[in-house]
Amino acid sequence: MGEELKLFRTWSSPFALRIVWALKMKGLEYDTVYEDLANKSPLLLQYNPIHKKVPVLVHGGKPIAESLVILEYIDEKWKQNPLLPQDPYERAVARFWAKFGDDKVLESIKKVFMSQGKEKEEGVGEALENLKHLEEQLKGNKFFGGEAIGFVDIAVGWLANLVSVLEEVSGPDLITEERFPLLFKWTKEFAAAPIINENWPPRDKLVTKYQALHQTFMGKQA
Repeated sequence: MGEELKLFRTWSSPFALRIVWALKMKGLEYDTVYEDLANKSPLLLQYNPIHKKVPVLVHGGKPIAESLVILEYIDEKWKQNPLLPQDPYERAVARFWAKFGDDKVLESIKKVFMSQGKEKEEGVGEALENLKHLEEQLKGNKFFGGEAIGFVDIAVGWLANLVSVLEEVSGPDLITEERFPLLFKWTKEFAAAPIINENWPPRDKLVTKYQALHQTFMGKQA
């Protein structure tokens, strides 16, 4: 392959998981450096001095930060199994929905699980509205990228496991078969794809982690 690839990540980060999936889909060999974000390594701070967080992909000694930026780099650098469509307009649309997933969907779901009372109710309304937009995008398609997993699927892939973990920790259920049949089916199809399925973090550990986070949050609110 030539130059060395290193991925700085944590065991649970959904953003780092995007990069794992992309590298595996491209068939690339890489080394993993696990970080403790409570005690960040000097190398992580050197490679990502602006945000000081994971993931960071280091290729031939050069760091790339921010998961969606890293995904595009991987796709441009290694042409096999393309993640983004070839058509410029379709590429722009894919970028839009990936950003929508981070800026709108993720933020509204965080609001649901990290608030209570009226704010939680508002969060549920926002989350359902945002998920409805994703449901619309799946009409006539198995995945957001068509018949194969692509850029948007990887970008919103955290929906296929993290939401159910958060639902288990503190409710309410957001992605149900009755409410979002296409999105519900997509979560099952995506999660079961071999490269995706083989790289999920252990669910019991995720539940324990988010239970602790939720209890900490509720304690601060009391």
